[in-house]
Amino acid sequence: MAHQIMFSLANPDRRALFFTVLGEPPLKMLRYQQQFSYFEIDKINTSIKFVNLAGDLLDGEFDRVLARIIEEVESFSPSLVFVDSFRSVVQSARASKDDSMRGLQHFIQALGVQMTSWQATTFLIGEYPGQEEDSSPVFTVADGIVWMSQHVHRDAMVRKLQVVKMRGQAQRPGLHTFRITDDGVEVFPRAILKNDGASLKMEVPGDQRLTMGVPQLDKMMGGGLPVGYSLLVVGPSGCGKSVISTEFLAEGVRLGQPGVIAAFEKSPSQLLSGRLEQLMDSGKVAVIDTRSLDLSIDEILHDLVMLIKKTKAKRVVIDSLSGFELALAPIFRENFRESLYRLTSVLTHMGVTVLMTAELEDRYTDLRFSSYSNAFLTDAILLLRYVEIGGQFRRVISVVKVRASDHSKDIRFFDIAKDSVKIGKALTNYHGILSGQPILSNTPDPGAAA
Repeated sequence: MAHQIMFSLANPDRRALFFTVLGEPPLKMLRYQQQFSYFEIDKINTSIKFVNLAGDLLDGEFDRVLARIIEEVESFSPSLVFVDSFRSVVQSARASKDDSMRGLQHFIQALGVQMTSWQATTFLIGEYPGQEEDSSPVFTVADGIVWMSQHVHRDAMVRKLQVVKMRGQAQRPGLHTFRITDDGVEVFPRAILKNDGASLKMEVPGDQRLTMGVPQLDKMMGGGLPVGYSLLVVGPSGCGKSVISTEFLAEGVRLGQPGVIAAFEKSPSQLLSGRLEQLMDSGKVAVIDTRSLDLSIDEILHDLVMLIKKTKAKRVVIDSLSGFELALAPIFRENFRESLYRLTSVLTHMGVTVLMTAELEDRYTDLRFSSYSNAFLTDAILLLRYVEIGGQFRRVISVVKVRASDHSKDIRFFDIAKDSVKIGKALTNYHGILSGQPILSNTPDPGAAA
């Protein structure tokens, strides 16, 4: 990260000085740093200069090290100064006599005074197994502390970054996921809503609705899905959740409303076939790449937000939450509900309308409205089920809730034909279907009126 910052910021008017202590020699570091895209060989010895302090520190004379640092800074006049690894200085003091520890204290204090007078931004880099109490002199001098760590959970490893301290300004709290890619360090800030009036105000009018692409379903929902709502479509495997999602996106394309889909259950070959392929070819529907596992909720949300802004999307589909959970690193699955809450909150406050699907085992005798106990997280719920009639499975659909909206209470038959949804009559003349009782006749329930 230090090299990425240095190569990104250094130029003839903002030069950088990189001191190496007892860590990797400059030649070895450059050999590996040149494999990243941010590396620019032309900046070496012009905008960027490397100085090795290993020889000055071997005898534990901190005054000599400090004098060398001051000499190089005054000679090169950098705007950025890096010392890697600063912990090596501490370790060399431990290995020497007791007076070396006193010399270390003096060295840190004197270096702090010098850093203030340089008018340069200084980065002290070190490998620490934890926030050690005996490292407090370094932490006291620093105006900011950024802590990078990696966590191993089962067979997955996740890297995280935390801003422990940053003088004179607010910082985003919590642990932020990051990855090391060919472009260097990529950070995915923890998704939270700012506690101010501007950010808490939704960027949508309160009375606007989106059509679902199925006219009868719009009527059942009281005129469509309100803009900025999150809709959960739940049901067992093969009941039509993905088809409803596709209809939702296709209707957006027809109306000139771009969409984004994060498909966690379909392979690239499945996405590039059928109606979804046509929607993607139209340029109005973009797809998030979800093929890599061990993702974090913030990484997915970061990619979603970037793609939404790029395409100016109005509709977002996440298909499905079950596949989404499996794509997350195990360490993130433990707080899946909290992560899902943050995801839906950020997206809906951007003014987009979110449709999520979730696998829900059909137990016939149980009536459940969501998986993961997440029904309260969404503004609307569509429930899809199977019923057995005359030795056949039939699909039924119902609107469980649409917040602040009058919606149908009917349970209706529906069929899927050629990737489209056809909603039929209400399930009013069939007795005992949802209670698991056998169907004996199609006559109304004598006790229904009572």
